[in-house]
Amino acid sequence: MYHLLRTIRLAIKSLLLHKLRSGLTMLGIVFGVFSVIAMLAIGEGASKQAQEQVLLLGANNIIVRSIKPPEDSGSSGSSSVRILRYGLTRADFKILKGTVPKLGGIVPVREVILNVRNRSHEMNPRVVGCTPEYMEMNHLEISKGRFFTDQDIRNLSNVVVIASETAEELFPLESPLNKSVDIKNRAYRVIGVTRERTASAAIGGSLSGQNYNKDLYMPLDTFQSRINTKDTIIKTAQGSFSAVSVVYDQITLKIDHPKIVDEPDVIIAIAEMVRETMDTNHAIKKDVDVIVPLELLKQAEQLRNIFNVVLGSIAGISLLVGGIGIMNIMLATVTERTREIGVRRALGARRTDITQQFLIETIVLSGTGGLVGLILGCATPYAFEGIKKFVKYYILDSGGKESEMANMFLTMSPEVAIWSLPVAFGFSVAIGLIFGVYPARAAARLDPIEALRHE
Repeated sequence: MYHLLRTIRLAIKSLLLHKLRSGLTMLGIVFGVFSVIAMLAIGEGASKQAQEQVLLLGANNIIVRSIKPPEDSGSSGSSSVRILRYGLTRADFKILKGTVPKLGGIVPVREVILNVRNRSHEMNPRVVGCTPEYMEMNHLEISKGRFFTDQDIRNLSNVVVIASETAEELFPLESPLNKSVDIKNRAYRVIGVTRERTASAAIGGSLSGQNYNKDLYMPLDTFQSRINTKDTIIKTAQGSFSAVSVVYDQITLKIDHPKIVDEPDVIIAIAEMVRETMDTNHAIKKDVDVIVPLELLKQAEQLRNIFNVVLGSIAGISLLVGGIGIMNIMLATVTERTREIGVRRALGARRTDITQQFLIETIVLSGTGGLVGLILGCATPYAFEGIKKFVKYYILDSGGKESEMANMFLTMSPEVAIWSLPVAFGFSVAIGLIFGVYPARAAARLDPIEALRHE
């Protein structure tokens, strides 16, 4: 142990004789370790964000969505009056409600973009017709007032609940509670305002991203009788009009299974049964899709593993380049210290002693660089926050609407994986050891007499 400590002190002393050269050589390892940790942190953060989005859909939920088919396959009527009929029907709802086992809840939803006015203020939010259970299934919280109840459903009450940004745009200077908004020339009383909620990214082929902060919710039966009259919404354009006939855009099934984590196959099996039922009822148009968040969660976990391998491999290239730099410098060092090597051999040093001396120098060099890289890597989340601010204020148009991809980037937060720290440091030491073997052996193989003659 004493011999090893003395060799380490000698290695540090030798490296400090050329501080600038040692520091520049170390930078390759520093940035290599930093890039490994940073890449894995970004991948981990993106994966966690995707998994959180999936979990918001509910791990024990099954989502059945209506898909708009090509207009030629679903439209009917004359050339001037086109009615596009597709999607989930009341018959589908009854079948799902009556046949799906372990059903803990079922929420039908109809949604459409409509013009909403409050005197001089107007906007085009997503108007959602739903049941009271919609709030719990989508993790909505009320900041003012209340959400509508089953009694509001039965009474066909003209009431609505508006989201936070909708309230700010329609009622910028007053409280919206008990005020009215106009939708298609009919007044609706505001009974509640929801809290701000994180927007969801697009997940699955038929499940697009949703900004819950710009929504307006009303009882489903009120929506169907006042807005979705005869299940048809008419759109006019340049003297002609078209109509879309959809009963439900989405039906969410909540499976009451207490051991969802231990027995995920139960949800998968029920989802397969739902798929077979929907395929049978919609065999011609193929206008319904079944989305299982639990399946998406497994896909997100697999994607995270792939990201870790790919990003880690890309970052590992910089470590490899740093190792090549260490080998280059150590070969130059051997040439410079040929006479020193000859003196040590003449005084009785063995080849193993010479090899050990230069190997420890490379390990000290790469290990120190690895430690500095670890410190920089742990600061990745803070550095990423600075990058996000720069992108937001200098690249993105802060005055306009940000795209979905921009929102995903701005909400993403890198998360340093604890396991990546020892792995990155271990690789840095291993790189130093591997690329230091050749220069160390070259030094040990020098002939002592020729080394002593070297000038």
